[in-house]
Amino acid sequence: MQIIGEASDGLEAVQKATELQPDLICLDIGMPTLNGIEAADQISQPVPAAKILFISQDGDEEVIAAALSNGAKGYVFKLDVARELLLAVESVLRGQRFTSAGITRLRATSPSN
Repeated sequence: MQIIGEASDGLEAVQKATELQPDLICLDIGMPTLNGIEAADQISQPVPAAKILFISQDGDEEVIAAALSNGAKGYVFKLDVARELLLAVESVLRGQRFTSAGITRLRATSPSN
């Protein structure tokens, strides 16, 4: 694996993805200019083969659902990144969906359960 680019905001992420055509794009939900979900949506046209993995501290169920329904293959909580990032990257690159163990913990402790 090799990192081929970095972006400081969502708009730059779209531009770099279009230019570099990466296999995998890691995005945060809370990016300036364009949030991660908007950036992922804009990336999907010029870079349709790229797999998107969100790495975020946002645990809102609706945000997670929006990220995953918007073409992302994975979602990792920043608190779990040390344990899960490599596994998430490998899973997503194989075309499998990956969700952080933190999402399972969040759902287990939510008041609706």
